[in-house]
Amino acid sequence: MNQYTLQQKFFLWLLVLVTIGFGWILLPYAGAVFWGMVLAILFAPLYRRLMNATKRKPNVSALLALLVIIVMVLIPVALITASLVQQAAGVYTMVSAGHIDVGAYFRQIIGVLPDWVISVLERFQLTSLATIQQKLSAVAAQASQIAGRYALNVGRNTFDFLVSLTIMLYLLFFLLRDGDTLARRVRQAVPLSSRYKQRLFDNFTTVIRATVKGNVLVALAQGALGGIAFWFLGVQAPLLWAVVMAFLSLLPAVGAAIVWAPVAVYFMVSGSLVEGIGLAVYGVLVIGLVDNVLRPVLVGKDTKMPDYIVLLSTIGGMALFGLNGFVIGPVVAALFIAAWDLFASAPEFHED
Repeated sequence: MNQYTLQQKFFLWLLVLVTIGFGWILLPYAGAVFWGMVLAILFAPLYRRLMNATKRKPNVSALLALLVIIVMVLIPVALITASLVQQAAGVYTMVSAGHIDVGAYFRQIIGVLPDWVISVLERFQLTSLATIQQKLSAVAAQASQIAGRYALNVGRNTFDFLVSLTIMLYLLFFLLRDGDTLARRVRQAVPLSSRYKQRLFDNFTTVIRATVKGNVLVALAQGALGGIAFWFLGVQAPLLWAVVMAFLSLLPAVGAAIVWAPVAVYFMVSGSLVEGIGLAVYGVLVIGLVDNVLRPVLVGKDTKMPDYIVLLSTIGGMALFGLNGFVIGPVVAALFIAAWDLFASAPEFHED
C-alpha cells in the first residue's frame, strides 16, 4: 500500500509538471488557442448541422464550418478594420491641415461654461489651451519614446499576428471535428462524479456562448446605432466612432456613453441645442436601452447570473486579461457560482 501511495503521488506530481510545461509552451499563442476554443464552442451547433447535411463526413463538415467562420467573422472584421484605419488617417490629415481646428472648439466650449466650472478648471490649469497643449506634448513625447522602441518590431508583430491567426484556424478545424471526443476525454479525466461534471461543463459552454453572442450583438447594435446618429448629425468619421462605441460597449452600463455623451455636451454648449438634446435623448433611450434590455436577456438569462455579477466579472476580466477578459470573467464567475451551489447542495460535504 505504501509503494502504491508513493507511485500515485509521484505520478500526480509528474502530471502537474508536464501540464505546467505544456501550458508554458502554449503561452506565446495563448490568445490563438483561447479564441480557437471559443469559436469551436460557439459554432459547434453549426458543425453538427453540417454533419447531418453531409451524411456524417467530419472533415468536410469541419472545413465547411471553418469557411463559414471566415466569411461571417474574419472577413467582416478585416474590412471594418481597413475602413477604420482609412477614416482615422483622414481625421489625422484634416487636423494636421487645419480643417479641424481643435483650438476653436476648445475656446468655444470654454466661452459658454458657467463661472463656477471655469474656476474649477482654473485650479487644475485646464482653461488655457497652451497649457493643455504643453501637457499633451509631454505625454506625447513619452508615448513617442515608447512607440519608438516598438516601431522596429512592427514586422515581427505582423508576422506573429499571422502565425497566431493560422494557429487559431488550424486548431479550430480539429476542435470542430474532434470536439465531442476531446470533451468526453476531459470529462473522464476530471475526478468528480458525473452529476458534478455535467453541471460544471454545461455551465462552461453555456456561459461562453451566451457571453460571446450577447456581448457581440450588443456591441454591434450600439456601435451601429451610434454611428448612424453621428452620420446624421454630420460628425466627422462616423464609422471610426461607431467602432469605438462598439468596442467600449463591451463594458456594461457605461460603454458607448463615453463617446456620445461628450459629443452631445459639445453640441449643446456650442449653440446646436436641438442636436445636442436630440443626441442625448437618443443616446439614453435608444443606445442605452440596447444595453439595459438586450444584455441582461442575452447574457444574464442564459448564464443565470445577476446583472451586477455580469457587470463586475466583465469589467474585472477585461482589467486582468484585456479583450479576452469579457469572456474569461463571466466564465470564471459562472463556474464560481456553480461550484458553490454544488457544494451547498451536496449532502456528502455536509455530514454530521
